Amino acid sequence: MTAQVEISVGPFSRGFHLITGEVESSIPEIRDLGIGMLQVFIKHTSASLSINENADPTVRQDFESHFNKMVPENAPYYRHTFEGSDDMPAHIKASLLGSSVLIPVSNGRLNLGTWQGIYLCEHRDHAGSRKLVLTAWGD
Repeated sequence: MTAQVEISVGPFSRGFHLITGEVESSIPEIRDLGIGMLQVFIKHTSASLSINENADPTVRQDFESHFNKMVPENAPYYRHTFEGSDDMPAHIKASLLGSSVLIPVSNGRLNLGTWQGIYLCEHRDHAGSRKLVLTAWGD
């Protein structure tokens, strides 16, 4: 079985947002998989995806604080500045975290760890909705 759907999520404020529930409800075909995989791909260069802590929201706040310190705005060596001071840092953050996650599916459910969730990592101050491609396959 193979299934694919493109969805829009957000818009979200800048930060790290749990989207596990939206992903699961958007591709119900995973319920038919005994063993399989789900790939979640984001079609943008200034937002990213990650898997991490799903319970304590301070983890997401700490991620945002750390990434802003690690990749600051207004660095004097940035040349790509036409779209605002948050744009080039957003591209760098997106490259560091990546544009897709791959999650095992077991017995019709995402086989995430107890404290894991899918993050949409929004790196722009005023972004619009984001498009995700969800592809599930397996037996």
